[in-house]
Amino acid sequence: MALSSPHVVNLGCRLNLAEGETIRALLSGRDTVVVNSCAVTNEAVKQTRQAIRRARRERPGAELVVTGCAAQIDPASFAAMPEVDRVIGNAEKLRPEAWSAPEPVVVQDIMAVRDTAPHLAASFSTHARAFVEVQNGCDHRCTFCAIPFGRGNSRSVPAGAVVDRVAQLVDAGHAEVVLTGVDLTSYGPDLPGGPSLGQLVERVLRHVPRLKRLRLSSLDGIEVDDRLFALLTEEPRMMPHVHLSFQAGDDLVLKRMKRRHSRAQSVTLVERLKAARPEIAVGADLIAGFPTESDAMFANTLALIDDCDIVHAHIFPYSPRAGTPAERMPQVAPKLVKARAGRLREAAARRRTAWLHSLVGSSQQVLVERPGDRGHAGNFAEVRLASHPVGEIVSVNIKGVQDGKLIA
Repeated sequence: MALSSPHVVNLGCRLNLAEGETIRALLSGRDTVVVNSCAVTNEAVKQTRQAIRRARRERPGAELVVTGCAAQIDPASFAAMPEVDRVIGNAEKLRPEAWSAPEPVVVQDIMAVRDTAPHLAASFSTHARAFVEVQNGCDHRCTFCAIPFGRGNSRSVPAGAVVDRVAQLVDAGHAEVVLTGVDLTSYGPDLPGGPSLGQLVERVLRHVPRLKRLRLSSLDGIEVDDRLFALLTEEPRMMPHVHLSFQAGDDLVLKRMKRRHSRAQSVTLVERLKAARPEIAVGADLIAGFPTESDAMFANTLALIDDCDIVHAHIFPYSPRAGTPAERMPQVAPKLVKARAGRLREAAARRRTAWLHSLVGSSQQVLVERPGDRGHAGNFAEVRLASHPVGEIVSVNIKGVQDGKLIA
């Protein structure tokens, strides 16, 4: 890496990844390291601090800037780190003037932000797929979550701007685009006419016919309406893969989390998706050890992995986030939280392994990713294959499974 080139360390969600590419473009030619932080858990904040210290060791002479959700929520603590030169907030990090401002801390009240401009990279030079931010912020207040304090209230990018950006990315050579946001399924009510996420997807597919593959980031299952359901199950350019924000599989825990769905609604949604498109692969977020979680409550969440055929599981051990209602609830012992997270991961790994073996002998369409001998199928299974040009979509026959990956 040339010392004059900016380096962006993206932690956490795909939205950070999308925004990180824009930051990289804004800082072209500058000897700057940016740590684009995450605050979804205490562990994520810890990893942010570790990344800052590592970045300073590796680039001792570079300007080091911290941004992202952890920096937005607690800018003073990051500004106090000796390794850090500047702290820039989530609303400011995509604005060129913020990067030339003289102040060491440039962080505004995120709750005062009312719109989201399409500040998106023209291309993703290090990725075969491209990420397009279509929504930011969240109007819901789940009792465990601090992210609204890092991202602000929900706001959407106008559909025309999204279509234009997707078209630019396709022109730049990207065969797959991922639409992403903090609360993606809340897209649209703040825009004229109140379009839905399904309407946005329809518009992208209609106006960018050269786009070969479209994927969505995490969805709130309770907001998957008939239009979006039909697209997920009937549109061939929509990838057969959904990631659902379940969080738990017990109704009382879900109520205490202030989630808006029940266990039965999660199971029914997956059953409907599978009936309409059997090859669809389900991912989900699950939290282990939420406050008040009993053995029986945990068992319901554990069983959800099989009941919903979850093959792409993201398991989070609960950690109390300062200022959230769940922090004040009776806590589960940390040792038990860790043990339950381990059991969830083991169950998820078994389910995933069985699913991968069921794909042996099948033919898969794989988007080739760097360095050219790997990629992901439409169902988001990782595939190892013979070397191909990066960015191509190739049809391969699956011969086996090794180390959690399909072998072509």
